[in-house]
Amino acid sequence: MKNIMEVFGVNTFTDSNLRKRVPKKVFEDFKRVQNGEIELSKENADIIANAIKDWATKRNATHFCHWFHPLTDLTAEKHDSFIEPTGDKDIIYRFSGSNLIKGESDASSFPNGGLRSTFEARGYTIWDVNSPPFIRENEIGTTLYIPTAFISFNGEALDKKIPLLRSIDAINKSSVRLLNNLGYDNITCVKPTLGVEQEYFLVKKEYFDKRVDLMFTGRTLFGAKPTKNQENSFHYYGKIKDNVLNFMAKLDYELWKFGIPAKTRHNEVAPNQFEIASIYEIANLSADQNQIIMETIEKLAIKDGFVALLHEKPFSYVNGSGKHNNWSLTTNENKNLLDPKSPTFLIFLLAVVEAVNRYYKLLRAVIATASNDLRLGGHEAPPAIISVFLGNHLTNKLENASISVVDNKIVCNGYTKNKLENVNMINISRDYDDRNRTSPFAFTGNKFEFRMPGSMGTPANCATMINTMISKVLNEYSDRLEKSSDKVVEMNNIMKESFDKHKRIIFNGDGYSQNWYEEAKNRGLENIRTTDVALKAYIDKENIKLLEDENVLTELECSSRYNAYMSRYIEDRLTEVKTLSYMVDKNIFSYAYKYLPSVLLDKQKDEILKILNKLYDKNNEMKTLIEEIEKTDVETKASLLSKKAFEMQTEIRTIVDSLENIIPSSIWDIPTYVELLYKL
Repeated sequence: MKNIMEVFGVNTFTDSNLRKRVPKKVFEDFKRVQNGEIELSKENADIIANAIKDWATKRNATHFCHWFHPLTDLTAEKHDSFIEPTGDKDIIYRFSGSNLIKGESDASSFPNGGLRSTFEARGYTIWDVNSPPFIRENEIGTTLYIPTAFISFNGEALDKKIPLLRSIDAINKSSVRLLNNLGYDNITCVKPTLGVEQEYFLVKKEYFDKRVDLMFTGRTLFGAKPTKNQENSFHYYGKIKDNVLNFMAKLDYELWKFGIPAKTRHNEVAPNQFEIASIYEIANLSADQNQIIMETIEKLAIKDGFVALLHEKPFSYVNGSGKHNNWSLTTNENKNLLDPKSPTFLIFLLAVVEAVNRYYKLLRAVIATASNDLRLGGHEAPPAIISVFLGNHLTNKLENASISVVDNKIVCNGYTKNKLENVNMINISRDYDDRNRTSPFAFTGNKFEFRMPGSMGTPANCATMINTMISKVLNEYSDRLEKSSDKVVEMNNIMKESFDKHKRIIFNGDGYSQNWYEEAKNRGLENIRTTDVALKAYIDKENIKLLEDENVLTELECSSRYNAYMSRYIEDRLTEVKTLSYMVDKNIFSYAYKYLPSVLLDKQKDEILKILNKLYDKNNEMKTLIEEIEKTDVETKASLLSKKAFEMQTEIRTIVDSLENIIPSSIWDIPTYVELLYKL
């Protein structure tokens, strides 16, 4: 491998690449396009496209593709070659500005939640000018990837990038508006940033290939608890095995070539679970980079004889995998508005608190999937009740009304760090407050950490909703300021009123405790446990008004997301119950019948037969329930799958796990938790 300084960003068409390849005026115009000041002209588009083609083909690229994020948690791509016949049995490389800017895809075949009929096929992919093109190298050939948005023929958003870009625009305008109202005329741009922590499991490919449930659903639908689990958290931050460390080194190297600043890697709590984290970027770029990270993890794992499991809960009894989203706001002067040293820190902090309190159901909706439902509420994943952690120090400051406005600048009195004395003979600074692993939405020094998102989901949804709801609150603050004759007094009133009205969402204690569940109910905070209930936030009138007011989603686009995500939930759950029933018929019964003739003790044989009879009855009940579910409407399907089918699935799993503990491993040839969790 080459030195990192030689390879960082070599596979990404950065600003420096563009600057070297186009006239100065074209580059300056393009930067104005990125800032939303002007539109990209056809002439400049052709010049930029030619520069990108020149760069890519020198890296052996033969094809280009528009890379987009449909309403799945996957990405999509359609490849076209650069070659074009010249008419004399020769070819040339051609890539025009129109090729760069716009592509066409089938908008009816992707999930669209009813926005498009089957016969209405046309959709467009549009280049996201703020996310740079990049190349991917394969054993034979290289492909240029152009990050794009995906819209229908009528202009509706069919993807996760367009709402994110709209929300970035919304919070930029609302933040600048508020800051300008407070006298900060030097602030002309505010961008949301995102730092993403990605967790994943690795299993040997030979074991994965023997588990139909892992192949079809991403998780084990049965598996007896091993005698050793994750007790004492020995795996957490432990010594990394050489073969895993080699994989991690290759992963970092590949990501660095994309210009992705992969920073942290370590063992996670569960056996064979790991984490990678990158340095924060502007939200839409961070979302794109996280998709590249996930795809690169899966691609490299296969090459090293592993399979990467990105499912939120691939194994029972141990930790699931999350994707912590670290969100903040940065100005054009590179100042973090959530840094406690910022003079406007408390305004933006309280805006976040208010936004989460008012729209917490939308935050629950954007992380709602069948797989993430399994993770929330245990093993370091936060509960489904959404709350905000500020820490006792900051909360006490707010409770004591220790906030003031001085010369249009907000200050927080006495918010300083303490010293930890005599720690290994070194004095170090102590943070203002401890961290809270059970908090869904925690302030962690100069950012908020949204801990609820699952490991498979794109960060785009979360960032979109956080940006949107905070933008709404900031605009309301500005509405009041602009009507006031004394903005200093009015801003002080706004902050005090906001805290008093919305402090119910602040909770600094143990989110797993039964006391919190009871207290949250008394505070009026709902415990939304399942996706079918959570997704209804998309079609709530107040939430639709929020999203329309901030120009992020229309009512039709909200409805489409409800329909698309509900359909995904139903299909994911149906796939699980069908796969479990299939494996019972094709695998479990055959193991038992193969073992029974060798059982000598009548009591043991009777016990096994009793278990098999119970399994047979339960599996037939499941098949009947599946037939019933498939005949019902969408909401009934979802309700039955989230409750009755899940309960039946759990009962069948318990029976199968009891058989696994009886039948010898020489007969039970499906890899168990021992192989999956402890052998790499």
